[in-house]
Amino acid sequence: MFHLSLTLVFIAAATFICYRVIRVNPTTAGFAYLLCVLGIATAWGMVESIVASVAAMLAFNFFFLPPLGNFTIADPQNWVALFSFLTTALVASHLSDRAKKQAIEAKSRQQETEQLYALSRAILLMELSGSVGFHVAQHIAEIFDCRSVALYDAKSAEIFRGGVEDLPGVEEKLKQVVILGANSRDDAAHVMFAPIVLGGHAIGALALAGVEFSDGALQALLNLVAIAWERVRTEEAANRADAARQSEEFKSTLLDAIAHEFKTPLTSIKAASTTMLSEAPPLSPQTHELATIIDEEADRLTSLVTEAVRMSQIEAGKVRLDRQRVSLDLLLPAILTQFQARSDGRPLHYSAAPSLPELTVDPALISLAVRQLIDNALKYSPPGSPVDISASRANGNLEIRIADRGPGIPENERERVFEKFYRRQAVKERVPGTGLGLHIAREILRAHGGDVAIPPGPGSAFCITIPMHS
Repeated sequence: MFHLSLTLVFIAAATFICYRVIRVNPTTAGFAYLLCVLGIATAWGMVESIVASVAAMLAFNFFFLPPLGNFTIADPQNWVALFSFLTTALVASHLSDRAKKQAIEAKSRQQETEQLYALSRAILLMELSGSVGFHVAQHIAEIFDCRSVALYDAKSAEIFRGGVEDLPGVEEKLKQVVILGANSRDDAAHVMFAPIVLGGHAIGALALAGVEFSDGALQALLNLVAIAWERVRTEEAANRADAARQSEEFKSTLLDAIAHEFKTPLTSIKAASTTMLSEAPPLSPQTHELATIIDEEADRLTSLVTEAVRMSQIEAGKVRLDRQRVSLDLLLPAILTQFQARSDGRPLHYSAAPSLPELTVDPALISLAVRQLIDNALKYSPPGSPVDISASRANGNLEIRIADRGPGIPENERERVFEKFYRRQAVKERVPGTGLGLHIAREILRAHGGDVAIPPGPGSAFCITIPMHS
């Protein structure tokens, strides 16, 4: 109302100046009125400019167009004047309104950009040790001046809040937004809901009350929250990996120390048994048999302790090769001899191509890998069924094939059985094991440039390949 009154005052002032003070002609008066209408349209808007147009037309008609002192709307000049004033008012007010909106939008975008920058800086400087979700919600409420903020983490099912007010019943709405993966709005409570998406999947949702965002600013805000969560989870994964690595190193060091402690009494037992067996006069048959068992089991315990240390080192990623020239014609039969007493009536059938080449390998580790595979075959073979071991050349590699008559491994699990600690659900309850043997065997062979795989066929067959140039 105040602007309308001022509009009439300006038109009256222009009329007084042009009619009484300066005494201008109708053309000059028309231009003066046009300038007034244009200024009012630019300053205040559509309604005021239309009122100014009508008032200017009436004053122009009454004071400057003949017959003076009369309103003669029927005169074509009056219609031209009215049309000119109205057109000027509409065009000017429209242009002014658009310019004002663009200025407001530009200022709003600038403010959103500054706020997003402040939030991104706060996230980058944020400590990762505390509750990141709580801190992010608090930062959003403070920086964007939100009445209330609720941040839902779909992984932990936690809700973090910020702002001076609480949003009652927001939990179910946030969970629904995560399920649907689309924005929603509660117009009655003036709350907007939006999913937080990372990698094409909704990892949470955000509820904001008392604030308006453009689509671009809202998406940028959601991306910043997703980046904050991803940063935390990446840091946690790195910490877990580092802790696991340190745990493996500690376990390897501890086992190595324990092994050295075991080796001292084992060495004494071995020395005593060897002395007893070599003494003269010879022992009685019963005592000799017992001394022989002690001597053999001392050797076996020493071998098991050494293997345990090597397996722990391999598990910790410390495969150190002590390469030597080795004849497989001697190595493989020696390995099979160790299983004669542990085969539980399952015969071991060995065949080898003539004149197998010598290889430059770590004999202890290769023996360990082959023993793991033979031990695996004996575990899963039916009682009395044979285990076939063969060695041959193929495509520039030496191949060692170990096959049993067991139930076999499904095709979809033939790679998974080499994973650390993986055991098939169908057999884990009835066959003892840790799920490390096959993993360790593959790690040893890959360290030599070879591999082990399971070819298709009945039963379980493991095919070892070792490059002959190794």
